[in-house]
Amino acid sequence: MTARIGVVTFPGSLDDRDTQRAIRLAGAEPVALWHKDKDLKQVDAVVLPGGFSYGDYLRAGAISRFSPVMETLIEQAKAGLPVLGICNGFQVLTEAHLLPGAMLGNDHLHFVCRDQKLRVENASTAWTSDYSEGQEIFIPLKNMDGRYVADEYTLDKLEAEGRVAFRYLDVNPNGSLRDIAGITNEAGNVVGLMPHPEHATEPLIGTGRTDGLPFFTSILKKLVNA
Repeated sequence: MTARIGVVTFPGSLDDRDTQRAIRLAGAEPVALWHKDKDLKQVDAVVLPGGFSYGDYLRAGAISRFSPVMETLIEQAKAGLPVLGICNGFQVLTEAHLLPGAMLGNDHLHFVCRDQKLRVENASTAWTSDYSEGQEIFIPLKNMDGRYVADEYTLDKLEAEGRVAFRYLDVNPNGSLRDIAGITNEAGNVVGLMPHPEHATEPLIGTGRTDGLPFFTSILKKLVNA
């Protein structure tokens, strides 16, 4: 049976088609999900893609958090459904309180677009098991509101529990506290990160590397072996 991975499209989503392609390249079946529909179409996992949902008019991800699809997604994520939030999707996950902390405007107040070096800090989540802990990878990054922040207690808790999934190396592109590029929930089924792994799945695009493909092969292997 082919694993089915849903990709939610919000008004302003930019990378939903890229994410669907990455899922297909990994060997799974992408399923388009519309933000106004509560039905997740019995998918095995869900990706919230990058973009500027609702134009980020209120606060990045704040309006999308109240889309009908999120009502079902929040309930199922708490029950164990694997969910990946990329860039704007990461912002939505924090607004939905599926992940702690918040995303604020970049400390230099500019949009940033670059090939970003990361270190894999947690290779045991549903979305990172095809990486090795400590592995260094390059993933494209593009954001305006990518600065991850949280109070000291939350940051210390994330560090102590090994829930920092990825950390920026060489340069911190947006002022994220403790160089955090991605985090996971306690169960490891929900992961959010700012860089775009869907743009690093084929040698001819993005970084010219395929460092992002393991996100999608990781979840496929978890679903197949479940």
